[in-house]
Amino acid sequence: MKRLFVIFVSMAIALVTKAQHPVTFFTRAELPGIKSALNKYPLLTDSYADIKREVDQWLDKDVDVPFPKDPAGGYTHDRHKANYMLMFNSGILYNITGNTKYALLVKKMFLKYAVLNPTLKKHPQATSSSPGHIFWQALNDANWLVYSGMAYDLIYNSLSAPERTVIEQGAFKPEVDFLTKDLSSWFNLIHNHGVWACAGVGIAGIATGNKDWVDMALYGTDKKGKSGFIAQMDGLFSPDGYYTEGPYYVRYAILPYYLFANSLDHARPELKVFQHRDNILQKALLAGLQQTNLDGTFFPLNDAMKEKDFTSNELVSAIDIAWNVYGKNEGFLTVAKKQDRVLIHKGGASIAAAIASAKNIPPYFPYKTIEYTDGVKGDEGGVSFLRNGKDKNTTTLIYKYTSHGLSHGHFDKLNINLFDKGNEVISDYGSVRFIGVEQKYGGRYLPENKTYAEQTIAHNTITVDETTQFGGKEELSEKFHSDKLFSDIKNPNALAVAAKEDNAYKGVHLQRNVYMLQLPDGRKFIADIFNATSNETHQYDLPFQYNGTVISTSFKYDANTKKQEVLGKKNGYQFLWKEAEAGVKDSLIQFTFLNKNTYYSISSAADTAGVSLFFTRSGANDPNFNLRRDPAFIIRKSGASKAFVNMIEIHGNFDPVAEFSSNSYSSVKAINILRNDEQYSVVEVLINDKKLLIAQCNNNFEAIQKHQLTVNDKRLEFTGPYQVTYDGKLF
Repeated sequence: MKRLFVIFVSMAIALVTKAQHPVTFFTRAELPGIKSALNKYPLLTDSYADIKREVDQWLDKDVDVPFPKDPAGGYTHDRHKANYMLMFNSGILYNITGNTKYALLVKKMFLKYAVLNPTLKKHPQATSSSPGHIFWQALNDANWLVYSGMAYDLIYNSLSAPERTVIEQGAFKPEVDFLTKDLSSWFNLIHNHGVWACAGVGIAGIATGNKDWVDMALYGTDKKGKSGFIAQMDGLFSPDGYYTEGPYYVRYAILPYYLFANSLDHARPELKVFQHRDNILQKALLAGLQQTNLDGTFFPLNDAMKEKDFTSNELVSAIDIAWNVYGKNEGFLTVAKKQDRVLIHKGGASIAAAIASAKNIPPYFPYKTIEYTDGVKGDEGGVSFLRNGKDKNTTTLIYKYTSHGLSHGHFDKLNINLFDKGNEVISDYGSVRFIGVEQKYGGRYLPENKTYAEQTIAHNTITVDETTQFGGKEELSEKFHSDKLFSDIKNPNALAVAAKEDNAYKGVHLQRNVYMLQLPDGRKFIADIFNATSNETHQYDLPFQYNGTVISTSFKYDANTKKQEVLGKKNGYQFLWKEAEAGVKDSLIQFTFLNKNTYYSISSAADTAGVSLFFTRSGANDPNFNLRRDPAFIIRKSGASKAFVNMIEIHGNFDPVAEFSSNSYSSVKAINILRNDEQYSVVEVLINDKKLLIAQCNNNFEAIQKHQLTVNDKRLEFTGPYQVTYDGKLF
């Protein structure tokens, strides 16, 4: 009788265990709804057919699990990357179809990894302080754990107890021990690597029923909570969802955030992870989408590959899960339609249903003027996205005054970038990297990323004395951030933001006020007043990394058509060919270029003698041709305190098919700096025959503060930190 009781208890335990799987990606309770939707909604049907087609070609075949030897782009790297996706997708198909061939495919691969993983040491192509075992860097091993953990959970019920033991001890334990013990400091790092590491170990822990692994993933290897997944949600986002490493890396990190949170929502619902910190993951996703261009590409702030957009796998997963957790969102439908695929998941099925029934899905995400703070408490500067226009005619000015951005940050305090009609006009280099290209340093960041792309001169902000901000030292830059002085984004025709930087260069105060203006006649301008203040003489260089073809200049220049010279010797200058230079005597500097079918003019006040201008192009001292050949227009001034007053004008149209060009000349006729000191800057811009007047206070930014001053014997009064008038009328 006692023996029979033990048998019943064992059977009960087995049934309970079986009922708990799957739990990481979707649950047993969710499966019927997903299955019933498969043939109802075309997007879900097609997405399912795609993964079935990919997996079916491997059924009854031997899948290679090679000994790792290649960097990114090499055969072994790409094979292991394909393997974890193959296992994951095959696990999904097993649950949907009940066909044991899919589970058998995954099991065979896991048994190979159970033999391979215990033998692995430091990857032969490892170059960083966090080397991997299966891949050249531990980050990719964490990727493997995320998807392999879900795959194991998806086929768990098909395995015998001995097979589970072999896989858990052979395939998973060596990887988990490696990340949490050998690389414990890396695992505990508050960084996108740490997010992936926590998600990988945590999902593996949920899949295998290992509470120790889950607790380490949640609260760090010491389980005290200063690191781990909860700390990652607390430490990498500002309260409004801005991800401190920038939009490109929120794209990458959002996937482990959402996949692990999805698993925890099933396995540990009492944690209420999706509601943590006032729905921070929802805010992060929405903020990430707002930081994309009209074509969905992420704005290239900090280290960034410009080709990455919101159709990437990371955003497909995040949007489908968010739809399921946080509810319907019209903007998500726009993105999901462009993604043209969904997860085989409850959220994916729901989005597919919504798209199938929707009559009119907007062609563009609902972009808007928006500002984000940086830092855990939102007190470490921030970034403004000023937008004017709608849909395909949207103009976006990005003004960056954030903290450094951890190891992927750039030395670009008070940097601006301009996008218009979906085109990058005043650009940011992004990063020097060719992901997945073995010939280019195994897909890693190339040396020129640090020596050029991160340097201040590669951006659109002032470089002082040909030196990089904070001496190019990340640990020093991490201690400081710029400060927003004020912003006013209520009036779409006159958007204003001002910020300052006092620590990038010793003894130099930098303050930049930018205004996005649309005049009553429809003309668009960016007014840019950039003051550099010091008690000592300096050389100030302000570049505009422009995208386009030179059309005209108001000045004569000497072009280096028969020789090549570099602009400088270090701090990024050594990578710039000096293609042309000019000395300026006139009071107005104008440069017009053509980008796609629109003209852009930069008009600048040459307030004093001795202004030098340079046309440059990246690619000097680059024997391996790692850099793009990007052009720049640089304004150089020397002195103790200097003002750079620029008007960036968007104008005209060029039709190469009809051979027609209109409004190709700048309408700016003069820029006069009427006053510029510690208290006020007053600038008058003559636009054709009408005057634009910008008056700003430089030391008091209270909205209720009243100002009275005399300029050119005329009384000027305004309330608040600035005032803009055109043709004598307030904006």
